[in-house]
Amino acid sequence: AEKMAKASNIQNVVDDPLEMIGKVDAVICATDIGAEHVDRCKPFLDAGIPMFIDKPLVDNEEDLKTFIQWRKEGKHFISSSSLRYCKELEIYYENPYELGKLMYICRPMPKKYETYGIHALESIYPLLGPGFISAQNTGTYEQAMVHLKHESGCYVDIAQGIGMAGAGITIIGSAGSKYVTTDDSYYCFKKQLDEFVKFLRTREQPHPFTDTIEMTKILIAGIMSREQGGRKVYLSEINER
Repeated sequence: AEKMAKASNIQNVVDDPLEMIGKVDAVICATDIGAEHVDRCKPFLDAGIPMFIDKPLVDNEEDLKTFIQWRKEGKHFISSSSLRYCKELEIYYENPYELGKLMYICRPMPKKYETYGIHALESIYPLLGPGFISAQNTGTYEQAMVHLKHESGCYVDIAQGIGMAGAGITIIGSAGSKYVTTDDSYYCFKKQLDEFVKFLRTREQPHPFTDTIEMTKILIAGIMSREQGGRKVYLSEINER
């Protein structure tokens, strides 16, 4: 932390994050381990400090219920993957019509599904919007193979593995198809932080919290499916309260 602060001209370093309470306007929880987020974030949210929480928000049903309750109580936080803000995909988020009705999407992703699956989901979600029905993970902890169904009739595959290289996204519609590579990580991170600053100033969310809930359910469903022998898990099985 001290080396990072020196490199970034940050004046203050603390031994315990709780020392920041009362001295900062906002907090970024930058760990990608969803199971830690309730414990890490609770002191700051209880103190009324707005937060950006790194992806995924959580990776289990009980913690999702906790964050949903906190939102109902008026606590201020947002969570997203930087890959929601891929410059190369924005044109298709805004106008996918040249592809026709979307029928199939394939999104390979490196690393673990628990931590990086949300990267794949957030880059896919703006193409289809809400309405995912089920997830089926026929892979392993080391190499996931997640098959998703959307109410529009579009199917999605996420192939993901520890040690596997990343790749672009294949989008196939009734009128055309595209393979899109996403290389500008600086743009993704900068826009994500810009949206957080805007949220702090206006309290306007960059996307509905219901989107975050649904994507988190997809992530949880994929984990449940793998742990239960690869059965198809419906998002309706995951309770919000």
